[in-house]
Amino acid sequence: MTPAMQVLMREVERTWDLFRRAVYVDRDVAAALALLDDAATLVDMPAMTGGNSPAEIAEHLAGLALPADLAVERVSRTVDTRRVVDELRWTFTHDRELSWLLPGVPATGRPARVLGISVVAVRHARITSVRTLWDVRRAESQVGAVVTARRPEPAADGSVTPSQSSTRL
Repeated sequence: MTPAMQVLMREVERTWDLFRRAVYVDRDVAAALALLDDAATLVDMPAMTGGNSPAEIAEHLAGLALPADLAVERVSRTVDTRRVVDELRWTFTHDRELSWLLPGVPATGRPARVLGISVVAVRHARITSVRTLWDVRRAESQVGAVVTARRPEPAADGSVTPSQSSTRL
């Protein structure tokens, strides 16, 4: 591996780490948006929340409800010169509806520990895409939710649509 590749890999990691910090720690939407490419997309699957442009992502992040005691621990990371893949463990009390993870499930007060895999593409120190896949079935089980309908598939053009699933406690 060349020194130039190492520099690119560190840049990819740093960009993603700054974005995650802005969103999940500092709750600074402007700082998060400053790290996005003009054509950036962000999707939380299978809820299919997020956005297909910085404007849509800004709206999503501004309304993002996070648990009061949210803790995130990195389990593993793989990096190359264009992307980073993180396996993250999210621990929290289900103290509010989490539209990005459990849409339609009201707060249960139960603890949850959920794995998420984020695949993040970065170009010129700007994030071009974020795709996070959540272990939703485990999360639903931990908070006591029962899914009564299948979640929608992404549109053929890859656009984000709100979840149509129906859940009950």
